[in-house]
Amino acid sequence: MHFDPQERLGIFIDGAHLYAASRNLGFDVDYKGLLGVFRRQARLVRAAYYTALLDSDEYSPLRPLVDWLGYNGYAVVTKPAREFTDASGRRRVRGNIEVEMTVDVLTLAPRLDHAVIFAGDGDLRRMVEAAQQLGLRVSVVSTIRTQPGMIADELRRQADQFIELGDLAPDITRRSAEPRPRTLPLRPSERGRPTPAEPFREPVDLPE
Repeated sequence: MHFDPQERLGIFIDGAHLYAASRNLGFDVDYKGLLGVFRRQARLVRAAYYTALLDSDEYSPLRPLVDWLGYNGYAVVTKPAREFTDASGRRRVRGNIEVEMTVDVLTLAPRLDHAVIFAGDGDLRRMVEAAQQLGLRVSVVSTIRTQPGMIADELRRQADQFIELGDLAPDITRRSAEPRPRTLPLRPSERGRPTPAEPFREPVDLPE
């Protein structure tokens, strides 16, 4: 990674993308360690985490992570996930966060020198280009070590710097459980998983 220690840095994380990419690479993210990595590189101004939540759920397995992040250095941006039934009659959930991330990056651009985007969707290429036109350096973090890779070629080409997520793994892998408050008992499927739960991927099947 190439950073200027005097740069004002912003981190913007598509939570579902980071979850999927890290799991495909075989590790769980230590979000505290992730902040530490970038604080050692430059002057961290903002770290934002974006995800969708399904309001109709009595209990969301993502909620403990969202709460923990909000108390530990992250600005958490959530939006309601949209539930629908596909052509085969299966219940699914969608929750794109590209608009929220784009608005924040461009709004904060005057206060930043460098934006680091954890994402892979090619629809964000235009946002990266607009940020660059405002004077920001933009790095994109994802992976090309999976089959297929998890970042769109157009987004990778537009970035000033592509950072391979797998190269960060030694510094951001969660190695031990951290106590996190929970208001409800663990479900059986969650036992043994210290933190955090899975963000909504797109699409997500729901039980009938």
